[in-house]
Amino acid sequence: MKQPLDANALDQLFRTARTFPSWQGRSVTDQQLTNLYDLLKWGPTSMNCLPGRFVFLRTPEAKARLAPWLMAGNVEKVRQAPVTVIVAHDTRFYEHLPRLWPHSPDARDMFASNSVLAESTAFRNGTLQGAYLILAARALGLDVGPMSGFDNAKVDAEFFPDGRFRSNFLANIGYGEESGLHPRLPRLALEEAVELV
Repeated sequence: MKQPLDANALDQLFRTARTFPSWQGRSVTDQQLTNLYDLLKWGPTSMNCLPGRFVFLRTPEAKARLAPWLMAGNVEKVRQAPVTVIVAHDTRFYEHLPRLWPHSPDARDMFASNSVLAESTAFRNGTLQGAYLILAARALGLDVGPMSGFDNAKVDAEFFPDGRFRSNFLANIGYGEESGLHPRLPRLALEEAVELV
């Protein structure tokens, strides 16, 4: 029988976890990034469609390709972070459905013939997978700084020139520098955000 996670685990994933803007000089290894994907891939997506695509920028040269398309306030965050992830989705994710959702032979054609359904499904589930990336990184002892503040079209042209993948958001990953944190901001109370019916 499953048991609730202990308080330390809940703190690490949610309650004391923070969005970091600055980073320690510690590196993140390729094995850690492999472990990260191997964990996040188990998060649920509709029809097991798995549209999320992740580009891990680890080198100064890779980050230099991203830098021109960032808002000014995000340039130093990316430069300093050990890894910056472009969280994207595959607009033709359905081509993998015969393998990923084999018990429904018509699944691929359902999306291939309906571009509106395909795009909303790819975006929604790719976003979910980006959230799983954040939680998986925290679960593995890493800190994360997810952010918008970039030109999606220019990033897509730079990194996905064939147009198949589309960027959603960015996430810096590493070991956060706590001195760069602002005071914790408030959250909505239960009665402001939840309705029990």
